[in-house]
Amino acid sequence: MSVLRIGNASGFYGDRFDAVREMLTGGELDVLTGDYLAELTMLILGRDRLKDPGAGYARTFLRQLEECLGLAHERGVRIVTNAGGLNPAGLAGRVRELAARLGVPVRVAHVEGDDLTAAHPGALAAHAYLGGFGIAACLREGADIVVTGRVTDAALVTGPAAAHFGWQPGEYDRLAGAVVAGHVLECGTQATGGNYAFFGDGDVRRPGFPLAELHEDGSCVVTKHPGTGGFVDVGTVTAQLLYETAGARYAGPDVTARLDTVRLTQDGPDRVRIDGVRGEAPPPTLKVGRNRLGGFRNEMTFVLTGLDVEAKAALVREQMADALAKAPPADVRWDLVRTDRPDAPTEETASALLRLVVRDADPEVVGRALSGAAIELALASYPGFHVLAPPGKGAPYGVFEAAYVPQDAVGHEAVLDDGRRIPVPPPADALALGEVPEPPLPEPPEPGPVRRAPLGLVAGARSGDKGGNANVGVWARSEAAWRWLAHELTADRFRDLIPESRALTVTRHALPNLRALNFVVEGVLGEGVAAQARFDPQAKALGEWLRSRHLDIPEALL
Repeated sequence: MSVLRIGNASGFYGDRFDAVREMLTGGELDVLTGDYLAELTMLILGRDRLKDPGAGYARTFLRQLEECLGLAHERGVRIVTNAGGLNPAGLAGRVRELAARLGVPVRVAHVEGDDLTAAHPGALAAHAYLGGFGIAACLREGADIVVTGRVTDAALVTGPAAAHFGWQPGEYDRLAGAVVAGHVLECGTQATGGNYAFFGDGDVRRPGFPLAELHEDGSCVVTKHPGTGGFVDVGTVTAQLLYETAGARYAGPDVTARLDTVRLTQDGPDRVRIDGVRGEAPPPTLKVGRNRLGGFRNEMTFVLTGLDVEAKAALVREQMADALAKAPPADVRWDLVRTDRPDAPTEETASALLRLVVRDADPEVVGRALSGAAIELALASYPGFHVLAPPGKGAPYGVFEAAYVPQDAVGHEAVLDDGRRIPVPPPADALALGEVPEPPLPEPPEPGPVRRAPLGLVAGARSGDKGGNANVGVWARSEAAWRWLAHELTADRFRDLIPESRALTVTRHALPNLRALNFVVEGVLGEGVAAQARFDPQAKALGEWLRSRHLDIPEALL
């Protein structure tokens, strides 16, 4: 059967607004996807729904569609999106209203069954990650637009691929290939040079969005429309493959893809072929993302300039002790960030930041009484006293938790434009996830002279979050660098380089086909991004910090 061209026009709620038009006008396309959901987005949409029960979806998508629905219809491009968020039926209805107003004859279907909030008391939103066969059922019945709620990001690709090629549940290698393609596309321009360690390799001022040319056997070529910015090479695809993953098994509702079988080949300018992907039966459970309000937080940042930074910080902490003791918050965190430099040429570079973050279930405990106490020090504390923001009220924060339910506990359904409902049965087979044996590593390099230098001179990295955990994928750009990296960057060495991980569990997974190591750091993000427990709450820059650390690197690699 023919090649299926699937593009992506959104990697998150807030991505480039013009991307839908760019993808529809930039070249050939069969299906256009949009990924709007993340752990934090579900919390945001949950709070929207508290204010308005008819809300809960990504409103940006409707505005994009108003500009481009006629264009998509003219070009025969079908649209598949998870912009439905917590209310896919509501968004599907709004799309039908929009189509009627514009006079564009399209059939709009949606997918239901992910919402398990009622079964999780205290949760603002609890949603199972569904697979792609609900989407496939909608497309097979002629839908032009498919709206979903919480599906896996890769389902936006596996669903159209299964519908187009006639794949059935159990065709694990083909499905696994589509999962890998979907994982590469899901974050948009991260596959085309965005957020890339070696961004100087191309012009990334305005990267184009990616597309995948899928084949019936599950292989694909990742590319982008001609003439768009950015670039696609083995490195950009490797970086995205490692993003927010863990070990060799990448589990989903339809299939578990084996990342240790992925083969990447440069197939020409801005073209990377992905093949060899093997799949296994999915696990017997579905992941459920559960978001709840965790309480209230407040933050004050004191600016400490010039000399005696440590003594100034100690004085502030002593002066704030009484206010903190009157009604002690459940959680108090002080961080001194030494951004200052000696003999600095500007006041900003002569300054350090002392950050106080407090959390409690009671908004009054972390409210103006606390921040007001900080401001009362304005004329009575260290020389040069000032803060980055005025006092404010405590703001609510969220907590993300993962739960699991049996696959058959979810009523997965495709809801067609005419109101018909098609049940989507759970997989016939299941395989519990297990450890993959440690793969053989290459021979270490011959001993030779070394030089103290940053890891990033010979290795790339990309990092991200999964709940309270972070992952850091590190890959070598050459076989010689891989021989060194595979033996040098152990879990213990990672802990040495990233001090905040020393008291945490760090697990290393080797992926020789990708010349890569993937590190999972458990608990480094506390209760997840919405809790903002860390300076970089999504660990987006953790990999770049690692690349900046110095090791003894063979001179032959430098």
